Amino acid sequence: MSTVSTAFGKAAAEDRAALVGYLPAGFPDKQTAIRAALAMAEAGADVIEVGLPYSDPLIDGPVIADAVHHALKGGTRLADVFDTVTAIANAGTAVLLMTYWNPVDKHGVERFARDLANAGGAGLITPDLTPEEAGPWLEASDAHGLDRVFLVAPSSTAQRIEQITAVCRGFVYAVSLMGITGTKEAVSSVAGGTVARIREHTDLPVAVGLGVNTREQAAEVAAFADGVIVGSAFVRRLAQAPAADEAVAAVRALTADLSEGVRRPR
Repeated sequence: MSTVSTAFGKAAAEDRAALVGYLPAGFPDKQTAIRAALAMAEAGADVIEVGLPYSDPLIDGPVIADAVHHALKGGTRLADVFDTVTAIANAGTAVLLMTYWNPVDKHGVERFARDLANAGGAGLITPDLTPEEAGPWLEASDAHGLDRVFLVAPSSTAQRIEQITAVCRGFVYAVSLMGITGTKEAVSSVAGGTVARIREHTDLPVAVGLGVNTREQAAEVAAFADGVIVGSAFVRRLAQAPAADEAVAAVRALTADLSEGVRRPR
């Protein structure tokens, strides 16, 4: 079992949803990002999703897009991303890398998989990679024992869900709404139905992302999903903090709050 599978299994054994927290590497700077991720883990996040800064973040809204732009302007490179992954993994927390496909392809798929595994990463979340184009990644992830998390949209047909879940490992990422991240203040009403349709095709855990900002929303999603993914709310705390210590403290406090939400009786 991967560290991600173990984390979801532990949450299920405790009759709660897993909390998956996202932070981009290098924002507001490398060390603060690492400190914030470690604080997130200490405060109750089960899995950390590290964003690889990329110049064309297709599904990311303005909060995350501005953060990754700042990280890139600050000189964040792939080595810094892997350093961030290693710091989290060495602390004993499951860590996935969220990346668009171009950086992986440019680095070399096999080389990327090898370097990620050596850094202690559990696998990739790939929002713009389709099963039809995933052959090289499926082979490389098999060779290095990495999880591969693909996204299912509310508009996905049953046939499409079958194709996507067949190549997933770790968990399935259920997108709660059509659109970009960080622009909704409420969880989509179709999220529960999307999770139910995914479960018709797989026994893997299903985690819901996009639209969760508060403890109450985390509890709402935890009532029907195996995992709750939160990104923009964390990045917003980092962006609004006046200094590094305050940024880390803000991430810690939000994590603790959300952790209470996913632990409410289901």
